[in-house]
Amino acid sequence: MNISQFSSWLDSLNKHPLIMGILNVTPDSFSDGGKFLGLDSGYNHAMKMVDEGADIIDIGGESTRPFSIPVSIQEELDRVLPILRKIRSESDITISIDTTKAHVAKEALLNGANFINDISGLSFDNQMIKVVQDFNCPIVIMHIQGNPKTMQINPSYENVINDIKAYFISKINFLNQSGIRKNNIILDPGIGFGKSVEDNFKILSNVHEFVEMKYPILIGASRKSFIGKTLDTTEDGRLEGSIAANLFALQSGCHIFRVHDVIETKRAFMIHNKILNTKE
Repeated sequence: MNISQFSSWLDSLNKHPLIMGILNVTPDSFSDGGKFLGLDSGYNHAMKMVDEGADIIDIGGESTRPFSIPVSIQEELDRVLPILRKIRSESDITISIDTTKAHVAKEALLNGANFINDISGLSFDNQMIKVVQDFNCPIVIMHIQGNPKTMQINPSYENVINDIKAYFISKINFLNQSGIRKNNIILDPGIGFGKSVEDNFKILSNVHEFVEMKYPILIGASRKSFIGKTLDTTEDGRLEGSIAANLFALQSGCHIFRVHDVIETKRAFMIHNKILNTKE
């Protein structure tokens, strides 16, 4: 999917599901840290995900796993810009930049990225909104409690669904007041970001409540620890749980699925769709 097609998708009323392939160019991301840090390995993995059916490639240069420590702006730029330029020189695939830093977002957009995926929901850098305004680009607003270094230290909520909805309403109002058009706003409830295992299951079980807000909903359940703790397995053994979570979210009306395992998710969605659309 190129950016023109993605823009049309954002403007459409009936949105088919999109798969966002994860490209972590970091040494320490929770599942695949260090695997794709090199330019060639990162590029090859991105192209593999495109060939497998990814609609979007999400490039991140800073780990946001629990208890991670931020890196400098320059280090993040040094990680993401070479791979971004290389992918863009060979492909028109839609690319998102996974960052909380306004300067990184700006440079990525100047070098071929198409939109911003901000896990802080514009909260960590008050200049991020200006980048969104200047580039008139889509923005993913994710819910997080705390920051990656502290978010998994006893997270708690009055009501996790209502609290996330209130957070989204506040962010949407801010974006509207800042001149960001509705069709450029994507919401992500932030599975695993300041959430207990039970909170993550509650989010998925009630994800239709976010869908009813009438914005595209992005789900990032892939290989997360709530799956690992439930199944008592490491990151490499979480494929089935990840697909189950994404299929439930798909059935509930969610729109974008951020995954490590592109072809497996694509195949599961194809069978799901075939079942839904086969009539007697």
